[in-house]
Amino acid sequence: MILKKSLKKLLMEPHKKSAKSRQTCLEVVRKSFTSRYMYDFIIERKMTITDMLERSLKKGKGEEQGTAAILAALVCIHLGVGDDSEALFHELGPIFSQIVADRTASPVARDKCATALGIYSFITNSGVGSLQSTMQLLHSIFSASFLKGNGAVPSHAPELVVLHSHALLAWSLLVTISSTLQVIELAESQLKKLPELLESPDLELRIAAGEAIAILYEVIREERVDFEIENVDNLCETLRQLATDSHKFRAKKDRRQQRSSFRDILRAVEEGEAPDVRVKFGREVLNIDSWCKKRQYDAICYILGSGMNLHLKENELLRDIFELGPPVTNGGMYQKISKFDRHMGNVAACKARTKSRGKLRDKRADIVG
Repeated sequence: MILKKSLKKLLMEPHKKSAKSRQTCLEVVRKSFTSRYMYDFIIERKMTITDMLERSLKKGKGEEQGTAAILAALVCIHLGVGDDSEALFHELGPIFSQIVADRTASPVARDKCATALGIYSFITNSGVGSLQSTMQLLHSIFSASFLKGNGAVPSHAPELVVLHSHALLAWSLLVTISSTLQVIELAESQLKKLPELLESPDLELRIAAGEAIAILYEVIREERVDFEIENVDNLCETLRQLATDSHKFRAKKDRRQQRSSFRDILRAVEEGEAPDVRVKFGREVLNIDSWCKKRQYDAICYILGSGMNLHLKENELLRDIFELGPPVTNGGMYQKISKFDRHMGNVAACKARTKSRGKLRDKRADIVG
């Protein structure tokens, strides 16, 4: 009931007034969509929700736009792969791109829109051309943190550094569904530049850059086991320094997180070692055994937050992405969400699995070629 009232209020509220009230309503809807799997509720109110999101993104400011962007990503995760999510992306995608590219817009709105743009592109996969243009847009954002021409580290306001980090994370997510040919082309250009971000004073940006490097290496080594880049020794030395950093000017928690992250990243570059993470939810276990899967899990977890375990149990899109099979009942038997299955179909499920594991990369590469 509260959820329905919030949706109604968002549509009825004049947009020139009560920004705080609209923000409160958006948060109510976001929390509801996080804590429950509500595919049927959303599909029955698709036009209402689309209108509400479009209005907040176009007419709202700052925090309201950011919350609407994350909510839009939540809706896409609920809808999964299919015509409904693609139609929503057709409506909202251009707005995300416009806000991300607008330097006069709020950095908070821009970084949340960059995240939403990555999620939508990952789930809908609307085409190679669209994917490449999205990645180019995201690259144009985080490349502002590359070293200056004189080799100096650029200085940005903290909120802009957060934007660069989120743009890089969204870019890395899309690398996980790119063809091997595309990734090779990216590696040839970006593995020369991404190490520059390891010198950033911001921990989140350093780790995002390190994981992007690990993802590029992982995908290419699926085809070229002995792949290396120029100056790989310099890269490994930088990673080693970050993995053993004991500088006192960094917070103790940051040093611990950095050392843990970069030990894994160093092993990925030097030895081709993949992550080995087990996520328990209920009586099931998700094994995260690749850098691509880790990036996909982290991206979706950022949107769902505390609702991640519930969605792993019930959301068919997530269960397809992470190859968990149909949802399991309390009795241990598999159940089907018949309305969802009828709507999405076997082709859509196959498409989601293809994205998660990088299968059919060669087929997509042939199409590009």
